[in-house]
Amino acid sequence: MQRNFVGPTSCGGNGNKLALAEWFVTPQGRYLLDWELMQFDHATEDCFGFRAAQIGLPEIDFLRQNRIPFRFAVGLEPGAALAADPLQLPLASQSVDLLALPHVLESCADPHQALREVERVLLPEGQVVISGFNTVSLWRVRQWFASRDAGAPWDGRFIGLLRLKDWLKLLGFELNGGKFGCYAPPFANEQWLSRFAFMEKAGSRWWPIAGGAYVVRAVKRVPGMRIVTPTWRRERARRRALAAIPRNGHARVEQSYRRDGNG
Repeated sequence: MQRNFVGPTSCGGNGNKLALAEWFVTPQGRYLLDWELMQFDHATEDCFGFRAAQIGLPEIDFLRQNRIPFRFAVGLEPGAALAADPLQLPLASQSVDLLALPHVLESCADPHQALREVERVLLPEGQVVISGFNTVSLWRVRQWFASRDAGAPWDGRFIGLLRLKDWLKLLGFELNGGKFGCYAPPFANEQWLSRFAFMEKAGSRWWPIAGGAYVVRAVKRVPGMRIVTPTWRRERARRRALAAIPRNGHARVEQSYRRDGNG
């Protein structure tokens, strides 16, 4: 298969996303990935349309539960089968119904510009699902103590959910779903992660905003947009409103009235 690369990548290094995909194979990464895939399943299964795209991490199918007929993934590194710059997506304006962005903004040089591209390519009422690392969590504390060469995901720039909500609001998006998760400390050992599995239920109840990651869904709103009724429907309604009452109906009513009057 021929590999195509569209423009220079604006992510933090050519191998950044590939390193993140490799990190997802570790026990620590698998713990987070299993939770995120479940959230993407819930967020995308009821999204409909004609085209859906996943930006980043093409090795993992974050749209696996979506039923849109035409789905494709765009990588962010030159080695991908189809790669592109998230700041200049090779997609026509208003051409996609659903976009999935798994940890894309954290590695972009300009995450706000990447969201502008999302707004550009989405159709009105189109939806975007975004995942990211929470800045109010033990995972953020772990990042503070990571070395510069620690690699993904600790070399990314975590984006707080409040900041992300502000960016989305400025671009005309409206949040219509989201959840925090992964409350266990970011242990590298699988056994320690299993021992702290009880923190999932406890965390969602007692400190819900302190999960290690979040997944949110937002819809693109267009001010002043209204649903246009098809012409054939308007014509049918007009004909029904102007339809004359059948004469035989008048005759039956008149005959009944005369019989009652004569009686």
